Amino acid sequence: MFSSELDAFLKKNEGKKIVFTNGCFDILHRGHVTYLNEARKLGDVLVIGLNSDNSVRKLKGPERPINNELDRGYVLSQLRAVDFVEIFDEPTPLSLIIKVRPQVLVKGGDWKIDQIVGAKEVIANGGEVFSLNFVDGYSTTSVIHKIQTT
Repeated sequence: MFSSELDAFLKKNEGKKIVFTNGCFDILHRGHVTYLNEARKLGDVLVIGLNSDNSVRKLKGPERPINNELDRGYVLSQLRAVDFVEIFDEPTPLSLIIKVRPQVLVKGGDWKIDQIVGAKEVIANGGEVFSLNFVDGYSTTSVIHKIQTT
């Protein structure tokens, strides 16, 4: 179900404080980068669960994603803050969170902690869950709108 690369990464990083987040990351912008940098500061390594193309279409509609999952994953993996990217096809990243067993789970500030998928499981394992500050004025939807109207 998950990549052998994920297994190898988790084995190599045993004992380190793993931070996990997830999302579509369709058109990377300043808000994303700021958020990922803040997330990375909360632990030793940052793992991203990346919504597959199929998953993004279900969440965002038939016109999305703009960039395919391999391109989105590549761009994310090249950011200094990101240590590993795993694509998931399920409606939520819960099974990936259970597999990774992060000590820290984060989402953007537009999510309340009780709405964050996996929060209950991470807390039950002694971990922490954070809703990081949202960077106002930056969203993929607003970038797409700006492109369409200019």
